[in-house]
Amino acid sequence: MKGKLIGFLMNFWISFSLALYFHIGEREEKCIIEDIPSDTLLVGNYKVQRWDIHTHDFLESAPGLGMFVTVTSPTGEVLLSKLYGPQGTFTFTSYISGEHIICFQSNSTRFAVIAGSKLRIHLDIRVGEHFLDESAIQAKDKVNEEREEKFRKTSEETNSNILWWAIVQTLILISVGIWQIKSLRDFFISKKLV
Repeated sequence: MKGKLIGFLMNFWISFSLALYFHIGEREEKCIIEDIPSDTLLVGNYKVQRWDIHTHDFLESAPGLGMFVTVTSPTGEVLLSKLYGPQGTFTFTSYISGEHIICFQSNSTRFAVIAGSKLRIHLDIRVGEHFLDESAIQAKDKVNEEREEKFRKTSEETNSNILWWAIVQTLILISVGIWQIKSLRDFFISKKLV
C-alpha cells in the first residue's frame, strides 16, 4: 500500500513537470514551444554545462557564462527577457492561452572561430495550475469592468446618434412634403385651376 501511494505521488508530481536537456552551440539560440493555458504560472529551472575537449565530458560551466532567457506570448509580446547565470530559475505568468516560445542563448563573447564548444542545458519546467492571487484577479476584473463600461458608452452614443439621424431625416421629409404641397397649390392657383 505504501509503495502504491509513493508511486501515485511520484506520477502526480511528474505530470506537472517537464524535464529535459539539449545541446546548443556556444553562440547558438535554441527555442522550445510550450502550450500554456491562460492565467498559469510557469517556473523553469536550468543548468548549463560546457563541453571540455580534454576530458571529453560536460563539466560545470565556467564563471561568467550565462544565459539569456526570452519568453514570447502567442501574440508576439515579450513576457520575459533577462540574463541569468550558468544556472537559474525563471518564472512568468501567461495571460492568454496558446503556444509560448521560450528561447535560450548563451552570453558568450568569444569569437565565432573559438566559440565552437557545445553547451548542455538541463531544463526543468513546472507548469502550475491556474494561478492568480487575489490582487491579480481583482486587477483583471477591474480591466474587464472598464472595457464593459467603455463598450456600453460607445453603444449608447451610437444609439443616440442613430435616433437623432432618424429625427433629422423625418424633419427633412416633412419639410420637403410641405414645400411640395405649397408649390403644387401655388401652381394650381397661378393656372386658375382651383
